[in-house]
Amino acid sequence: MKNVPLLKFTIGIIIFIMPIVSVFSQQDLSAKEIVKKADDNMRGKTSEADITIKIIRPNWSREMNMKAWSKGDDYSMILVTSPAREKGTVFLKRIKEVWNWIPSIERTIKLPPSMMSQSWMGTDFTNDDLVKEASSVSDYDHTLLGKETISNKDCYKIEMEPKPSAAIVWEKVVVWIDSADFLQLKAEFYDEDGELVNIMNSSDVKEVGGRKITSKIEMFPVDKEGNSTVIMYNDIIFDIPINDNFFTTRNMKQLK
Repeated sequence: MKNVPLLKFTIGIIIFIMPIVSVFSQQDLSAKEIVKKADDNMRGKTSEADITIKIIRPNWSREMNMKAWSKGDDYSMILVTSPAREKGTVFLKRIKEVWNWIPSIERTIKLPPSMMSQSWMGTDFTNDDLVKEASSVSDYDHTLLGKETISNKDCYKIEMEPKPSAAIVWEKVVVWIDSADFLQLKAEFYDEDGELVNIMNSSDVKEVGGRKITSKIEMFPVDKEGNSTVIMYNDIIFDIPINDNFFTTRNMKQLK
């Protein structure tokens, strides 16, 4: 019984220092490591997702539904399932190559780097935003600018500048990543003149497959009032077996 006070004291010290250790371990993370943790949260080793994209304009709006598969940084596939006009359209990223299967003309087209900055199917996202030819981890240099509060959450504010070897349209991207759950909550995209072009907000945090994700992503072009594009993750499954051979130009024509 004489050891009880000492035991209580020891447990108390451990409970007290655990948050401190956690804080210091997060402070030791580099800007690149923070971006990687956020990227891994939304990707997993592999993922299969059911997605709705809504394009909003001052006088009209339309929706597209699609399935998306990814495996690490190297492989991704997007299949448009509706509306009927675009149904069956497929985009494939394999390593650094991006392909587009267009069923209406039964052609597979390899997209050159110059097309990655163009609008993806009429949305406010670029081809690169959706297909992710560029890696937010390996194709940028990262600088931690400090911390700011976004949506009542403490966030790391990080500036990302494309490496000279990366074919990226943006002069820089500034991101805000939640320091507790490592979810990207906001991003700003700047052109070569340093002008802000797009703002992307992420919200509706949900727990899916044992991890937290932002299930709603909105892109707003700064100079086009009333325009926006919303991506909604209806369902997503992480870390399922997907063979590399799934991500082939042949398979693009067979997806349903």
